[in-house]
Amino acid sequence: MPGDAGLGRWGEAWAARHLERCGFRILHRNFRFHRNEIDLIARRGRLVVFVEVKSRTGAGYGHPLEAVTAAKRREIGRVAQAWIQRHGRPGDEYRFDAVAVWRRRQGPPSVEHVEGAWRWGE
Repeated sequence: MPGDAGLGRWGEAWAARHLERCGFRILHRNFRFHRNEIDLIARRGRLVVFVEVKSRTGAGYGHPLEAVTAAKRREIGRVAQAWIQRHGRPGDEYRFDAVAVWRRRQGPPSVEHVEGAWRWGE
């Protein structure tokens, strides 16, 4: 399953819908800086969230959020800094969230949203 871009895009679409239902507006999908990217960047008022999305079809690869390693968090932090330099506004608040999306055999997927999944430098 790693490298399954179709599953990843599917999960990102479900995560974006979830965030929109929570009152966020999606600003960017797959925002890139050099070779790294942030899956979703969303805003609700002054709060901007940088979101890493992990999707799974089963438990064979472990919990999706276990794949958000310290190295991945540092990469996302560098991309977030680049985004802030280009698009940030005075008074904005920033947060790193993670969303796990589980594809089920029947029915809608299960979406687990972890607000403040990590902080700068973690």
